Amino acid sequence: MKGVILAAGYGTRFLPWTRTMPKEMIPLVDRPSIDFIVSEFVASGVDEILVVTSRRKKALEDWFDREIELETAFARPADARKRALIEPPRARVFFTRQSEMRGTGDAMLLARPFVGDEPFVLAYPDDLHLGEVPLARQLIDTWERTGCTVLATLHDPPDLNRYGIISIAPDGLHVTDIIEKPPKGSEPSREASIGRFLYAPGFLDELAEQRKRHGSGEFFHTPAVQALAKRGRVVFRRLEGERLDTGEPAGYLEAVFRYAESRPDLAPALEAALVRRGFARTGQTRTGS
Repeated sequence: MKGVILAAGYGTRFLPWTRTMPKEMIPLVDRPSIDFIVSEFVASGVDEILVVTSRRKKALEDWFDREIELETAFARPADARKRALIEPPRARVFFTRQSEMRGTGDAMLLARPFVGDEPFVLAYPDDLHLGEVPLARQLIDTWERTGCTVLATLHDPPDLNRYGIISIAPDGLHVTDIIEKPPKGSEPSREASIGRFLYAPGFLDELAEQRKRHGSGEFFHTPAVQALAKRGRVVFRRLEGERLDTGEPAGYLEAVFRYAESRPDLAPALEAALVRRGFARTGQTRTGS
């Protein structure tokens, strides 16, 4: 199985950081956001990854490369743990650039030479996952049972109307439509599409057809999903585990706290800091993912 990560956006919500650094390199404590996606992919059996980038994102390519100087500095047997921390991901990683910001649908079409006629998992690096079973693996399992394109969903999130909301068939599995940011009271369900997808063979062909019909402005993937849904070729998988939304600063701040809380080496320090500032009582933080 192959994977695609869309990382071409400007990340203007995180200025001034993103004036010179990719948003995908903003760390949760000591791990850049993109590392969570890659680790999820690798743990799911996705070992060939295409990253769609844009100019000023050279740091992403450096992240996936070896760090020879540090490898040399950590050559002693006693430094084995440090060497493990600087190992590049165990995947074959490729890069292509979106030269103009023409929308996510346009960025996805850049992956056609890479994925060919194979299914592939696609990730937006704003959506991170904590859980026993990696989110990409959950989608792969669903595709193996159905052969359909799979949308990851979150049930009844806050600010539901900020998402694409799916219509669900009577079988409780298939998607019949997806409505982007529906007005309150008109939502077809409480299932919100989030930034993880498994696209079955044929999706990019449909996307290319929709691109031909598109007029001006940015082009997104939704029309292709809608067309396939009408043919009974789209299903959904409700997320098992926890989603961390790092798409804007407030969500990112919460994600940092939640990730620190999930790590036994950091949770005590987080709890102590919150107690000192009067935000928590001893024993209130939780650990584990």
